[in-house]
Amino acid sequence: MAAEGEQPGSGEPDPEEFVYGEEDFVLQAAGWEAEPDSALSRFDRALLDSWTDRMERGFFRYRLGSLPTRVLPGPMRLVAQLNVQRSTERRPPQLVNSLRQPFDTRAFNFTRLRRGEVLLRLRGAGSAAPDPLLVAINASPLERGHVLLLPEPARRLPQALMAPALRGALEAAFLSAHPGFRVGFNGLGGRASVNHLHFHGFYLPRPLLVEAAPAQPLCRGLSLLRSVPAPAFLLYAAGPAALPALCQDVCRAAEHLTGAGLAYNVFATRGKAPEGGGAGSGLRVLLWARRPSFGGAAGAGLEVALCELAGYLPLPAAPLFHRITEQEALGAIREHLLPEPELLRLGGDLARLLQR
Repeated sequence: MAAEGEQPGSGEPDPEEFVYGEEDFVLQAAGWEAEPDSALSRFDRALLDSWTDRMERGFFRYRLGSLPTRVLPGPMRLVAQLNVQRSTERRPPQLVNSLRQPFDTRAFNFTRLRRGEVLLRLRGAGSAAPDPLLVAINASPLERGHVLLLPEPARRLPQALMAPALRGALEAAFLSAHPGFRVGFNGLGGRASVNHLHFHGFYLPRPLLVEAAPAQPLCRGLSLLRSVPAPAFLLYAAGPAALPALCQDVCRAAEHLTGAGLAYNVFATRGKAPEGGGAGSGLRVLLWARRPSFGGAAGAGLEVALCELAGYLPLPAAPLFHRITEQEALGAIREHLLPEPELLRLGGDLARLLQR
């Protein structure tokens, strides 16, 4: 007899249908002063239980145990983590040579996932809900619970932000009660490794400076984070009701960057309101503008994508993990970013765009 959730003779579990309503949103996530796993939400339990099940069944490229982690000395509090297998076992990234590269049916894409790799079918209740998402394992995980959030893979959309898909991914962030559940997006030229629309979600049980750093207002709804590892534009949602307008603004800004020949990355984390105060219940959404990265990895052993920009450094080798300094890491990260005068001019352009 097949186990519950499996089709007879298939040996692979079916994804769980996860329908959520407003009552499932967590407006006040757990704080770092408590044990983050002490009060998981229904979404957290469903994701982590099914993710652990797939790890036990061997769906991943490697078994992920406890990873050596240290906070680098310095004001940026960069979190370095050693993950050798991700660098040696992961699928080679696809060649990206354009910010508007079309979807290629011949290349690997997420329509090729095995049924057992999909954990959840995430769907909001009600007619105003965002597009459904598939929650699938990342077969070469960064951390526990590392998943891909996939908006309708059968549509074969390239890796470019769309407001309905972004809203679904950010609603997933509000479904988690864990302060370390983060959602991110690597654009084309921003180290996206697959040109098929997807977001990353993962649990990192460490706080990051970008959650609480003060921001400089540029216009209503848009601020600039400067005293962080990689200066970023910041948008903020106090709750899920703010997401439709925020997602439209993020996508308008991202399209402006693409039109200007710039790549981008996006990162969402629980954090304080830009003006300060509060207990960190809302969602900070960071948008980085960068020079496009086409071709090989960056210097210092860092492939600078959304994690590195946010201050989380997955490192591929023990010698680098033990010797890297904050100064060395920041040099590699900021090599891809705009000089401050150019960043400030861009901030003015985005402020005018979003105030129209």
